[in-house]
Amino acid sequence: MQPPCLKEATQVCLHNCCPNPLFLSISEPHQTISKSSSTSSTCRRDFVVTTTSSFFQNTQFTNHESLPSLQESYTQFTNAYPQYSETKVDRIRARDYYHICLSNRVCLDYIGIGLFSHSQLQNQYSSTIPIASSSSSPPPQSSDFPFFGVSYKSVNLKSQLLHGGEGSELESSMRKKIMDFLNISENDYCMVFTVNRSSAFKLLAESYPFQSSRKLLTVYDYESEAVEAMTIAAEKRGARVRSAEFTWPRLRIHSKKLKTMVVRKRKKQKNRGLFVFPLQSRVTGTSYSYQWMSMAQENGWHVLLDACALGPKDMNSFGLSLIRPDFLVCSFYKVFGENPTGFGCLFVKKSTVPVLESSTSTGIVTLVPAKKLFSLPDDSSGTDTELEQAPRLGNNQEPGLPTSSCLSGPVSAQNGRSEQLKTSETHKSEVTEISDSLSQFVEQVKGKNSRKKKSDIECRCLDHVDSLGLIQISRRARYLINWLINAMMKLEHPNREEKTPLVKIYGPKIKFDRGPALAFNVYDWKGAKVEPVLVQKLADRSNISLSYGFIHHIWFADKYEEERERVIEKSKNGENKTTKGDRIRVVTVALGFLANFEDMYRLWAFVAQFLDADFVEKERWRYTALNQKTVEL
Repeated sequence: MQPPCLKEATQVCLHNCCPNPLFLSISEPHQTISKSSSTSSTCRRDFVVTTTSSFFQNTQFTNHESLPSLQESYTQFTNAYPQYSETKVDRIRARDYYHICLSNRVCLDYIGIGLFSHSQLQNQYSSTIPIASSSSSPPPQSSDFPFFGVSYKSVNLKSQLLHGGEGSELESSMRKKIMDFLNISENDYCMVFTVNRSSAFKLLAESYPFQSSRKLLTVYDYESEAVEAMTIAAEKRGARVRSAEFTWPRLRIHSKKLKTMVVRKRKKQKNRGLFVFPLQSRVTGTSYSYQWMSMAQENGWHVLLDACALGPKDMNSFGLSLIRPDFLVCSFYKVFGENPTGFGCLFVKKSTVPVLESSTSTGIVTLVPAKKLFSLPDDSSGTDTELEQAPRLGNNQEPGLPTSSCLSGPVSAQNGRSEQLKTSETHKSEVTEISDSLSQFVEQVKGKNSRKKKSDIECRCLDHVDSLGLIQISRRARYLINWLINAMMKLEHPNREEKTPLVKIYGPKIKFDRGPALAFNVYDWKGAKVEPVLVQKLADRSNISLSYGFIHHIWFADKYEEERERVIEKSKNGENKTTKGDRIRVVTVALGFLANFEDMYRLWAFVAQFLDADFVEKERWRYTALNQKTVEL
């Protein structure tokens, strides 16, 4: 991993832009080391004071009609955070992702980074796909013709890492682009493309030597399809699986318990096993210390860093240049708000490759140029990255992922299998014409600009993120997520002797170093939880895309035992729904780098409608009266 710019890493603390978890203590993970980060501590403290004192001080909203207007709220927001207006994101969004604005859709269910911009896809499509004047069919949508597809490879992971080579020109170019974007050195790491995030986790579990390094230790406060796939595969191969726990109510890592599991009791123990670690929760937004990875390495663990939960350019932070994990997983989709297809990436440190074992697992894919998409054999497929629909989370799919309401592109089938590209006899002539045009497009991509290197590929969304940088992106996300949390906590049910908050937030609240993700639940005036699935459906009717999932591995101290009985999920017979421990179903929000203040305000205004005790019933009758075909509430 290449050392990033030390100057930028210093600015992270001095300019109130981005936290540096490297300096967070493990025993007290939210306390800073006084000598090295006194300025950083002051910045964090000042930020919290500014946020709590600048918005709705001594004000509670008990009626959704009493909320300040969007313009009034935005003026107050920019007065408190003048640096917000300095970012170029709003201009980039309006120019290159205008489909989000025109569709009036708030997309708060995306995790990860897109590869291409909407304008890039549209421009390339319009310039390379001629519309025949004699054709009576409408022109195909751009999302139906991606820049590339994927097909499965019959090869095991270790063999691919040792002998796979660079692959096609497209793969080599995309690999270089992604590794540069993530600040990962090709001299130190190998990379393979996988079907999705879950496949990357499962591939590693099926190749890791659990016979000799017996333990698998994970640190996740939410149920994850990818982690579960890894856990099942590891257990089949003899691994002893353990998980970190998170203390109620703030959902911090139970440091004492995790430290006991990480530190080896005997110095002779060499390879303990695999330590799987995200630097922040992609559901609650809780940030964790880099030092957990360092401690694991010192105690003989191989470390897998889950970079899918990191924000754009977080890999450029100073800490990751010092702690180089053995494995790293990330994923990319194609176009935000339109086309969720993409792939996962598994990185393996070259010095760690010999440790792996040969396996018969599947999940490695090769990138297929657009001109070859219509000549794939039947056992090949174009597939999506792990961006399945949120309503299937009950089947242990990944929380915080996009629902179909945000997407106009195709969505893959579960378990990494995708719908095969098929064409009927009646459309062969049309497909031939499109395929020829796509061939022209690929040639344009190859030689579009002679001044570029032959291996270059244009991923305009990645370029936009690069142009903004770590500081601007982190600062903007910090302002938005903390304003939203502050606004949510100002909603309170009326006409009650005791204060009854409308919203319960899980994990950190107003906090400088929290991530741009939020887990919450809505409660009615009686104190009963409104089911997250219902909140998601009603939000979708307001053109707001949310997700839901489960937080779990929660540790309750004795003083919270009564509260535990109220909040954990129960099955019909009164027992826990899962044997993995306590869990709570929650609504989840994820902020991408394109999120803006209007998105936050619209979500706040939507949630405020639950202050009306009859809101749900009114919505039910309103859609019945309009005779609309909708999902039953």
